[in-house]
Amino acid sequence: MNERSTWPSDKLTALRLGRRLIAEVAASQPGRRAFVDITPDRVTFDDQAAQEGWVRSNADRGFRLEHWEYDADRIDGFDYDIGAVRVRAASAKDESALEGVLALWGLRPDCFDYSWATDDPR
Repeated sequence: MNERSTWPSDKLTALRLGRRLIAEVAASQPGRRAFVDITPDRVTFDDQAAQEGWVRSNADRGFRLEHWEYDADRIDGFDYDIGAVRVRAASAKDESALEGVLALWGLRPDCFDYSWATDDPR
């Protein structure tokens, strides 16, 4: 991403550190909830850093994006995956391509939050 990126700096840092981000999006019908997640790719250097007790920042990561929809009544339970539907998925080779996928999907970077701060069940 370039200097004009609309990513909040803390979220961009999280992605570069390999942290997953989530956005809740509109579901297809009442009684459903939907989320888009961005999962940074892990590389050998990440595993090495983890073994040494630290986290490696990497501005050249690739990303996987998945849009899932769930039965709202199951979100908080063990069986959240019953009736779950993967709506779409994409890969982005770098931060610039990630912005392109988000634009194509009609999402803004500032819609994303840390996974622990969302209701995403995964």
